[in-house]
Amino acid sequence: MSTKQKYERRSLLEILLVSTRLGFTSFGGPIAHLGYFHEEYIRRRKWMDEKSYADLVALCQFLPGPASSQVGIGIGVMRAGLLGGLLAFIGFTLPSVIALIVFALILHSFGFDGSGWIHGLKIVAVVVVAHAILGMAKNLTPDLNRKTIALFAVIATLLWPTTFTQVGVIIIAGVIGFLLFKQQIIENGDTSVEFPLSKQFGIVCLTLFFSLLVLLPLLREITSFQWVALFDSFYRAGSLVFGGGHVVLPLLEREFVPTGWLTEEQFLAGYGATQAVPGPLFTFAAYIGTVISGWQGGLLATVAIFLPAFLLILGTLPFWDALRKNSTVKGVFMGVNAAVVGILISALYDPIWTSSILSTVDFAFAALLFSMLVFWKLPPWVIVLVGAVGGFFLSL
Repeated sequence: MSTKQKYERRSLLEILLVSTRLGFTSFGGPIAHLGYFHEEYIRRRKWMDEKSYADLVALCQFLPGPASSQVGIGIGVMRAGLLGGLLAFIGFTLPSVIALIVFALILHSFGFDGSGWIHGLKIVAVVVVAHAILGMAKNLTPDLNRKTIALFAVIATLLWPTTFTQVGVIIIAGVIGFLLFKQQIIENGDTSVEFPLSKQFGIVCLTLFFSLLVLLPLLREITSFQWVALFDSFYRAGSLVFGGGHVVLPLLEREFVPTGWLTEEQFLAGYGATQAVPGPLFTFAAYIGTVISGWQGGLLATVAIFLPAFLLILGTLPFWDALRKNSTVKGVFMGVNAAVVGILISALYDPIWTSSILSTVDFAFAALLFSMLVFWKLPPWVIVLVGAVGGFFLSL
């Protein structure tokens, strides 16, 4: 074996070990994950320079999908090519996928649906989403124009609660953002980012992304197979989520609850449990897939919801130098991100709030959990544990 091959194997093994450790310890959501990545990959191991990391984070914030997972994939690719990106993703994602599949199997086997601790987890979901909205609104709607876009997104998605409404709101917000913010100046756009994959490969990935987005719904109608329908639903959700993992909640809720594939209580219980595990919030799909079709469905759902993230980051990063210097692109995403805030507020009210806060006691308990998370800065797993225990005692 040559010295180069030995180095490549050591690099791949190192990527897998480091990302797996992050997968077991990265609590706190996407923003916290980016902090963990910076500490481990940039400051400690110096796999990228600070500017390249900032550029990569900016790109992934613009793309639909789980930003932190896409950043991890990008770092792995830059370190050791396509296989490095795949191993970085597996290490970071697999621990929470396994935990949520096991949780779903236990929930299904023992029928805990009506238990008090499940109601406590639903209240935790209220608290976590409310906290996410506050942070996102501060960053994504700082001026009157973007606050107005968010307001109309709230009104539209509350009055017409369908997936098509959400997609339409995102498209309209992008057009408005283009018109309002197309003259925005993009700072720090001079440094080039090196990427070990070609532009031709990027074009193939982007073509595959859009082809699946169009062809999967058609295949679903033609075949009527449940596995195809599952893959289509999760792939579409992963393709249309702007703004981070929390935004996947309303898309998945309206995809699976009205169709009867799982109950609203099962849905929100799983969302609460997702806050208790480290890693990306998109692994919530593993729970849903397992509830519907066992552990095989959990694995299928995980592949389907993360596939768009893979195709988009691999397809877009080779063109990032041109994109990040284009003020039109930035204007579109400023409008889209404002609409995301509105969609989140709508989801906070229905279904999360309306099915979780059923009494003044529930509201008081939610206020306590919110204070623990926001003011006392306790870690999310503590909030989940207190929520589950408190829900159990409230039901007695």
